[in-house]
Amino acid sequence: MSILIGAESRIMVQGITGRRGRFHASQMLKAGSQMVGGTSPGKGGEWCNDVRLPVFDTVRDCVDATNADVSVIFVPPHSTADAILESIDSGVKTIISITGSIPIQDMMVVKSALRHSDSILVGPNSPGVLVPGISIAGIFPIDIATQGNVGVISRSGTLCYEVVGTLKQQGIGVSTAVGIGDDPIIGIDYLTCLELFEADPHTDQIVLIGGPGGDSELKAATFIMENVTKPVIAYIVGESLATSILRPFFSRSGSLSLDSLGRKTGALKDAGVLMASKISDIPAMIKK
Repeated sequence: MSILIGAESRIMVQGITGRRGRFHASQMLKAGSQMVGGTSPGKGGEWCNDVRLPVFDTVRDCVDATNADVSVIFVPPHSTADAILESIDSGVKTIISITGSIPIQDMMVVKSALRHSDSILVGPNSPGVLVPGISIAGIFPIDIATQGNVGVISRSGTLCYEVVGTLKQQGIGVSTAVGIGDDPIIGIDYLTCLELFEADPHTDQIVLIGGPGGDSELKAATFIMENVTKPVIAYIVGESLATSILRPFFSRSGSLSLDSLGRKTGALKDAGVLMASKISDIPAMIKK
């Protein structure tokens, strides 16, 4: 069992005829994901020969023909909100936006639409969702992790890769890894993922990777204290850096960034979370 995606997930790619869409569709296929097609307006009826998948003009056409329930989005930032809204309107259950830097006003419209739908958005600016040995919906490297019982949640895609890769080197497997993205407005957050991992019988421990800016880790600490019974290990970057260094990151992550500086580690410790000072410490903390 996993969260968000599984062996039964039927995955489509919005922007499948683009360079990135084609490449990552082929990588997802190699990873064993059940790929069913993709969209590229004006190219419906064609085949994406690189991956031998049918191309449709619209998400609705693809869903009607293939029963796709997961969409991975590879379109430019100015078109991404429309792509997400199209998937919502077509009833796609899980929508994953690899594209980041989407205009905030566009994302406000998307968030409103999500509240009135049954769809879940992962991202924007997400590496996707990884279930080792079963499925990848996104841009995770194929052999970066092995199957196991540790759930991983991260704002940063690169740090997520590094953590799951380090766990693999130490013989520790992952149940699901989720990159929630680090744009100012995102879909699911730490709280949603923590709730899903808490309910997942195949996840015994949770690794939370945080970063500078925003207050999402503070909210996660409160949620963990009140709702999570499984062991949680956290690695937070940027807590001790100078504000002059962090300021470029703050512009992407909201006005509360300076207020939360230095507070995240303390809040998580108070919630009973084990804090790792560096990534290489995490495997030993899991094995305790």
